[in-house]
Amino acid sequence: MASKVSDVKPQFNVKLTMEEMKYVTIFQDVTGVTPKDCIVSDELNSIIFVVDNDKVGLAVGKRGYNVKYLAKLFGRNIDVVGWAENLEEFVKNVFTPARVYRVQLMESSNRRTLYVYVDPKDKGMAIGKNGRNVAKAKVLMKRYYDIDGVVIY
Repeated sequence: MASKVSDVKPQFNVKLTMEEMKYVTIFQDVTGVTPKDCIVSDELNSIIFVVDNDKVGLAVGKRGYNVKYLAKLFGRNIDVVGWAENLEEFVKNVFTPARVYRVQLMESSNRRTLYVYVDPKDKGMAIGKNGRNVAKAKVLMKRYYDIDGVVIY
């Protein structure tokens, strides 16, 4: 059964670990931006910072300077994602710069799967090297929307 994407609301009851708090503090010092959330993913060898959508450019820095600096400092990949209350907008932010033109949420008895339709020319970019972007999207969708799977079309 398909759910109306616009009706799905995020759960934002995030509890940060001490490690994540440390990363948040350093991120703030380097970028001047206070993240809404920080997710350390050992599986992806990355740290994902969720920031207000209008602060993404400032957080990334000129020519990606802040992200490169933090990646070197932490020894992990750094991802900065713009927050949006609306699921469809959040998905678009997660997959930027790939062009997402439709998002569909399918629910079965015990599983929620998000289908993300992208411009065919952007499919490789949306999936990412070794499926990295899909894995990142799965982490974020599970955390905020209790969505189990992400499929790119």
